[in-house]
Amino acid sequence: MDLALITRLRADLNAADYRVGAVAALLGDAADAARQRGVWAPAQRVIAARGPSPLATLVRLWLLGETVAADALDAALPTVTAAGAEALGLVATEAADGADGADGLRAVLSLNPVTIASSAGSTEWWILSDLDDQLRRGPARPDHVMGVGGATRSLIAQAPLGARGAGAARALDLGTGCGIVALQLAHDTDAAIIATDISERALELARANAALNDVSDRIDFRRGSLFDPVPGERFELILSNPPFVITPRGPGGEIYAYRDGGLTGDDLVAGVVAAAPAHLAPGGTMLCLGNWECPWGVDGLDRVRGWIAPSAERTERVAGWVIERDRVDPVQYAETWARDGGSRPGTPEFEERLGHWLDDFDARRIVAVGLGAIRLHRLPDGAPRDVWHAERAGGAMSAGAGDELQAAFLAAVRVDGCTDREMLETHWVLGRGVTEERAHDPGSEAPRALTLVTERGIARRITADPLLAAAVGASDGDLTLGQIADALATILDVDADAAAEALVSGVRELVWLGVLEPA
Repeated sequence: MDLALITRLRADLNAADYRVGAVAALLGDAADAARQRGVWAPAQRVIAARGPSPLATLVRLWLLGETVAADALDAALPTVTAAGAEALGLVATEAADGADGADGLRAVLSLNPVTIASSAGSTEWWILSDLDDQLRRGPARPDHVMGVGGATRSLIAQAPLGARGAGAARALDLGTGCGIVALQLAHDTDAAIIATDISERALELARANAALNDVSDRIDFRRGSLFDPVPGERFELILSNPPFVITPRGPGGEIYAYRDGGLTGDDLVAGVVAAAPAHLAPGGTMLCLGNWECPWGVDGLDRVRGWIAPSAERTERVAGWVIERDRVDPVQYAETWARDGGSRPGTPEFEERLGHWLDDFDARRIVAVGLGAIRLHRLPDGAPRDVWHAERAGGAMSAGAGDELQAAFLAAVRVDGCTDREMLETHWVLGRGVTEERAHDPGSEAPRALTLVTERGIARRITADPLLAAAVGASDGDLTLGQIADALATILDVDADAAAEALVSGVRELVWLGVLEPA
């Protein structure tokens, strides 16, 4: 794309106030919410009642999928003009119906204002991508470049981007797609940023988005598969939303570059995780989204642990934390991605695609698919062993989740290296925002159930016995865990050694959940 024209486009979009808040103000909350669900009529009625404006023209063209007149687009983009937008490949002429109609322009690419939430705050961008399923006429092209989806938002929300990216000197966006993660890194960190993708078309749009948002000088875009463009290079922060969708191979497996890695099952994500330690600087972190298969009789989380397990080729020691956000059955998974290609239930095309997926899962005896995130941390040279933790946590993410999760991760890694004696000699403090719920039977003095509740990072509810709940309540930094254990053993009339052993085990787990941390 002509980057000089892109710069002019930025000025026009600013002048038209083509922003998330301005669009919502133009349409009203109800019509804007309906638009985001793919229901256009309420927004069209509002715009018709309010009359023409540059913002209304841009909304009609790029958010409602309407055809607009060239002179209206000239007025909305006065420095780029309709001709410039067509030269950029953003719009194309559409012939009018009937002899009396005038030709118009329709969107060929999506140009959306988006707001992204990260642990560093909220940011607004303009993002160029291919049209989504609601606006596209026909199936997606194989080299479809997706805009900002839910998975990408989740990756950014979980990334440690506060305090200027925790001081990362170099950052890598692996599989950049439209470039939004690299843009966010440019905004939230002072790092030198490299963004890679195997698709030249994705890189073209990512470069255009960097220019459109005035961060081109911050990002080095490189073409190649996975880590191939960065041989021997190491980073303090690696973020990746790779093409993790498990897609059947062979004639029935439709390949879309943004979602399909071209390998069997979850082999692509396994390869990313296995190769990442060699590209992490000591103290560096990688966060990767992924899907993992659960074959009959095997827990998928155990399989992910195998990807991280040390090998003869790997000398780096790492800590790994896998959070499975959801687990779905093969039918639900296959239906989701058959729909994603543009086909609809009840059509022969949809049933054929669904059949290919189910045949593939049956052949490999897959009974479920896990969806979540994998976080790796490069331990200091000389660390005695790897650290591993896996859990299922589907609760809502808090504001600033990325930094909260990273803080809990690093605290848990430190605690993993402590002996039981060191744990007992440590002063502990309660994490921010932790509360306790008690359930009582009517007339009963003692609670029937104790639950620790935290929204730090990911919302969780943790069942606790009276000993652990009392220890958590006493963790204000004044006493060591050993002193708390001795006191509670006396109060509850239990064996002191047994109480200490139980509390050490419980506290180790609560550190991963952000409930407790060393004072």
